[in-house]
Amino acid sequence: MILEANEIHTYYGPSHILFGISLSIQEGEIVTLLGRNGAGKTTTMRSIMGLTPPHSGSIKFMGAEIVGKSPHVISRMGIGLVPEERRIFNDLTVSEKIRVPSPRGQAGFKIQDVYDLFPNLRALDKRYGGNISGGEQQMLAIGRTLMANPRLVLMDEPAEGLSPNTVSMLEEGIRKLREQKITILLSEQNTKFAMALSQRVYIMEKGQMRYNGTIEDFKENEEVRKRYLMV
Repeated sequence: MILEANEIHTYYGPSHILFGISLSIQEGEIVTLLGRNGAGKTTTMRSIMGLTPPHSGSIKFMGAEIVGKSPHVISRMGIGLVPEERRIFNDLTVSEKIRVPSPRGQAGFKIQDVYDLFPNLRALDKRYGGNISGGEQQMLAIGRTLMANPRLVLMDEPAEGLSPNTVSMLEEGIRKLREQKITILLSEQNTKFAMALSQRVYIMEKGQMRYNGTIEDFKENEEVRKRYLMV
């Protein structure tokens, strides 16, 4: 397993948010966390990354315990986060922003690899981050994260607020990453998007895991989808 989280309890101040969350990811998999708004998906991502450290429980990355380590150390170990808010600098161009991370070693992603994943970014090479669309910013945020050559990529709600056409382009790029055996943990509300990309699914509700299974089992389980995902 590239990532194993066991019995994670996380708080925001006095508020108990995650109640004994456990999940695992094998190298080369795309796994999706599904759930309604407020289910605890983003907090799970932040707990793994060390941004909101768990109060108790264990998270092992490549066999090493990472609970208690700072986010920059976790990043250097090989976990990359594409945050929900994207965090694009408006005064940097697309190419400057992609080059911000410092890659470890010579192997791994180069800027042309990012443009091969998301071809529309190539035409925006010299445009400033504040002058591109939300979907283009999302692709830029993913490309920036990949340039650090992470072993595991956390993507928090990548399809949120995007047009169907942009979601399709994003899906195609992530599909190429899957073909390259890049390991990804997605947090999503877009069930169709998740089903098109993932091998396995976890469903969260009110800070707890309610379901986990293969994408094939999930597609056949209408009762689970109605209970935990439909509004």
